[in-house]
Amino acid sequence: MRKTAVVVGHGMVGHRFVEALRARDEAGQWQVVVLSEESLAAYDRVGLSSYVGSWNAGQLALPGNGYDGDDLVDLRLGVRAESIDRAARKVTTSAGDVLGYDALVLATGSYAFVPPVPGHDLPECFVYRTIADLDGIRTAAEAAGPGAHGVVVGGGLLGLEAANALRLMGLTPHVVEYNNWLMPAQVDEGGGAILETLVTKLGLQVHTGVGTASVEQAAGGLRVTLSDESVIDAALLVFSAGVRPRDQIAKDAGLEIGPRGGVRTDLGLRTSDPDIYAVGEVAAVEGACYGLVAPGYSTAEVVADRLLGGAGEFPGADMSTKLKLLGVDVASFGDAHAKTEGALSVVLHDAAKGSYAKLVVSDDAQTLLGGILVGDASQYAALRPLVGSPLPAEPAALIAPAGAGDSVLGADALPDEAQVCSCNNVSKGAICGAIADGACDIAEVKKCTSAGTSCGGCVPMIKKLLEQSGVEMSKALCEHFGQSRAELFHIVQATGIRTFTELIHKHGKGAGCDICKPTVASILASTNTADHVLDGETAALQDTNDHFLANMQKNGTYSVVPRMPGGECTPEQLIEIGTIAQDFGLYVKLTGGQRIDLFGARVEQLPAIWQRLVDVGMESGHAYGKSLRTVKSCVGSTWCRYGQQDSVGMAVRLELRYRGLRSPHKLKLAVSGCARECAEARGKDVGVIATENGWNLYVGGNGGLTPKHAVLLAGDLDDETLIRYIDRYLMFYIRTADRLQRTAPWQEALAGPGGMDSITYLEQVICQDSLGIGAELEAAMEAHTRGYRDEWAAVLDDPEKLKRFVSFVNAPDESDPTIGFDESGPRKVPVLLGTPELPTRAGTAVTAGTSG
Repeated sequence: MRKTAVVVGHGMVGHRFVEALRARDEAGQWQVVVLSEESLAAYDRVGLSSYVGSWNAGQLALPGNGYDGDDLVDLRLGVRAESIDRAARKVTTSAGDVLGYDALVLATGSYAFVPPVPGHDLPECFVYRTIADLDGIRTAAEAAGPGAHGVVVGGGLLGLEAANALRLMGLTPHVVEYNNWLMPAQVDEGGGAILETLVTKLGLQVHTGVGTASVEQAAGGLRVTLSDESVIDAALLVFSAGVRPRDQIAKDAGLEIGPRGGVRTDLGLRTSDPDIYAVGEVAAVEGACYGLVAPGYSTAEVVADRLLGGAGEFPGADMSTKLKLLGVDVASFGDAHAKTEGALSVVLHDAAKGSYAKLVVSDDAQTLLGGILVGDASQYAALRPLVGSPLPAEPAALIAPAGAGDSVLGADALPDEAQVCSCNNVSKGAICGAIADGACDIAEVKKCTSAGTSCGGCVPMIKKLLEQSGVEMSKALCEHFGQSRAELFHIVQATGIRTFTELIHKHGKGAGCDICKPTVASILASTNTADHVLDGETAALQDTNDHFLANMQKNGTYSVVPRMPGGECTPEQLIEIGTIAQDFGLYVKLTGGQRIDLFGARVEQLPAIWQRLVDVGMESGHAYGKSLRTVKSCVGSTWCRYGQQDSVGMAVRLELRYRGLRSPHKLKLAVSGCARECAEARGKDVGVIATENGWNLYVGGNGGLTPKHAVLLAGDLDDETLIRYIDRYLMFYIRTADRLQRTAPWQEALAGPGGMDSITYLEQVICQDSLGIGAELEAAMEAHTRGYRDEWAAVLDDPEKLKRFVSFVNAPDESDPTIGFDESGPRKVPVLLGTPELPTRAGTAVTAGTSG
């Protein structure tokens, strides 16, 4: 028989509970009735200030807050619970309904505390808690007109949010804080002083160390008298002096109340009545209430688990906060106020730059206990996870000015405005905001922010941000495979499976998707070079670029990039490239990888172009694949008077060895002939720099979103040892990295036994063969080199593969009429004919690209 759960309250936590219960209750055990005192369904109360300006409540609505199409959720807006009959297990509502329940969940949240000062109930006095509150403040602000003064009583987090709202409404805000500095719960006096300086520059007038003595009606508004007898004439006043749990209905029902209010619960969120639970701000878990949304979400998840027979318990609350108030970054984490016995504080107070950083460490300065960041909180993401852990360096180095501490904390401490998803212009702050609002996995972050929904290259970074937020990440590649990419690699290697169909039948489910299909195709290519990427069903697994062995450009044409090992090219090859470019009307560009890129080829032209390149001894440069791209080099000792080794010879040897090597992401190598580093080897996945005695091997460098210098793995190596180590490193990466994960983040994520740092662990695995897999990795690379065949040469020899190179499968002799080029400027650029992107400026010369 189906049970009934009545939820009293439909705020963020109440909604989270309903979502969690319905998502897990696959058997439909529970009917849920939700009573919402507000007339609006659940919305983002954390982002309340963003309502100002847009005045669009819909923008704050939480996804799925109406439960449309879910017959097991009955949402009643504008209806509050009046009383609870515990003996009968019934709730009476303001609409006169009496609802029976098997479980009652109190999600009533909290209310704004209003100090009992004389005049606190005047009509020009407001609180800052709901959308309705903001609507009232807006009406009063518009009546007062721009420039009028508004007073906010309370200089904490919500008080500064309210002051910002008044500022956005055109008022001049005054903030009155009883303590001696702003945000006393989050920051100390030094941080509060910097914060006051910064917000004062933004137009706030701050009054600290004083209380509100009285509020009186006066001409044009209010007369606010402070405890120091100073007076502020204002149009309105907003109380934001803290919150109190909304526990009155629980008190009336005789439930046990916490020592400072709130409904007392155990770790399972069960109250003194076993049929009643409390979640969110009203829950006094073992006597303590938590006012942040993250702990509230945890309580919701626990109760959902309990109602379905689980034994989940409240995991504790991380009260760390990072926010942007009036454009000022503020962060607080761990024991920010150094309350731990013997705690020491390390402070960097830069009044000139408007930044304050404090780390609280143990009495031996070895363990991080907490910290405060004001003005610049970019290191928060890297510091907060270190609380309770040994410090990786001297405390002062961790809060050094931007740049100085980067090498200590790594590249993860990106500022909020850093762009994580370049395809959809999604910042780290937007992703972190989605996570804070409840997105607990990659799919949810994609749904909320669109990050990762295009090329997918930012997914590893999203995963890292989720992990940093305390979310336990699934290793599943996608919904069709519960295994990680590394696990699937080992399955393929161990079983000898050579088709996607067999792999998903035996180890997955469903038909597959655009995540798992190209990933499995890459694994199949990595484990058997003899198989062509366009053989059989494997061809259908490839993404657009691999499907045609070329990079698609913005107008639907493709680029052609022949391999030039070490940047070398014969005169005959160079002449043929130029002739091809003339014959087919291609745009020619030299790349940063020391080779030539030909742009503008139609798909049906690709075989003819490649036939001519193959005829002069050239082969695919794999610019289209997740594989080795180039091995860049300087001229080295053969020409340069500073060169210490033959860098070109080594670069050619490496490129010919690793060409066609399929991997989780692209691979770039470089060889420099001396420490002057003309080939920029330390910016590559694998960098080799000549020394007097041999070669230094650097690994894990890359450009992109988070540039990283490669780090030294081994020094003064002879040729054979160098290649052996590179073989091991690349194969270890290919076997263990995540999908679309570059070597730098893969390397940083590695962890050896006993907390060993990643580079030490790599040195033991690669150089000392600590795992005993060195010979196996080398053998795998030897198998790759023996089985290599140029992909384009294989296509040209196979009439069936050649059939795919057409614009229209049902009209193979026709060209795509929408492809064109703009040749009016200094260089040829692509356009789509007949589309809005087609230039219309005077003098434009547009050709249909029919040459060749």
